[in-house]
Amino acid sequence: MEEVCTGTAVGPFRGWSYAQRAEGGGRQRRALRGDWAAEGGTGLAQKKKSACSIEELRALVERGHPEISVRRQCELLGVNRSGLYYERLGESEENLRLMRLLDEQYTRTPFYGSRKMREWLATEGHTVNRKRVSRLMSLMGIEAVYPKPKLSQPREGHQIYPYLLSGTSVERVNQVWSTDITYIRMAQGFLYLVAVMDWFSRFVLSWSLSLTMEVDFCVEALQSALRRGRPDIFNSDQGAQFTSERFTGELVGRQIAISMDGRGRCMDNIFVERLWRSLKYEEVYLKDYTTVTEARAGIECYFWFYNQERLHQSLGYRTPAAIYQARRY
Repeated sequence: MEEVCTGTAVGPFRGWSYAQRAEGGGRQRRALRGDWAAEGGTGLAQKKKSACSIEELRALVERGHPEISVRRQCELLGVNRSGLYYERLGESEENLRLMRLLDEQYTRTPFYGSRKMREWLATEGHTVNRKRVSRLMSLMGIEAVYPKPKLSQPREGHQIYPYLLSGTSVERVNQVWSTDITYIRMAQGFLYLVAVMDWFSRFVLSWSLSLTMEVDFCVEALQSALRRGRPDIFNSDQGAQFTSERFTGELVGRQIAISMDGRGRCMDNIFVERLWRSLKYEEVYLKDYTTVTEARAGIECYFWFYNQERLHQSLGYRTPAAIYQARRY
């Protein structure tokens, strides 16, 4: 467990025998004081940063482990034990109402940032500050789609890959796949949806729903899609889910080229963005899902319709399934 995540600091004293502590104890204490002000200002006083997120570290805790207690596992992983039992409170009715409005407006105007969203909400009779709007947009996983400085800033320990599709002509199925996450509103609460799509045919290969933005449901959708085939290039944005080692490892292990959009550049993944727009206007906004089961059933029916029956002008008024299953246009 101590080697699961690079950089996880493990205390050197717990587990030492009494004799080991007694032997040269003063020498050990002097060594610690000397190391406290190590070269460059670092030493034992500065915690090493983990390459894993807190959520990933918590997922490693085995509550029924026969030999190592939960307390000891948390100490080894460097996480707070209370966080294992914390259940986040849901958003207030007012915030859920604001999120519904933000979602609809973002679908119409994805170039609106928190400032314009705040002003637009004011025109609708909702006076809220920008900080609140920014928090809700972050919770929903949306941001204004325009290029920003410092484009390659992944979560620490996560690798960013270059965008490989500039000037690329997509001429066949399984040449390029892409993925993205979107926010799905419900009557009370919300969900996150991830989908994997074949660019050439627009065929939705797989999808998954989750209550949180953790990486698990993204890996699940990817593994499901890979059971259908293997693309030459897999494109995503720079979200922490898609830059995580668990996600990219599935692709690297199959020798699939990884491509990543520039942050805030929706045109780099335009086909999935269009899928979200169609899904929300043709399904989600017409129904107020009251349960996760209802949302799952509604989205499943829509994706079946989208793949099997919905005619696409860009495909010569054929369906994605007809193109994908024929393996040619």
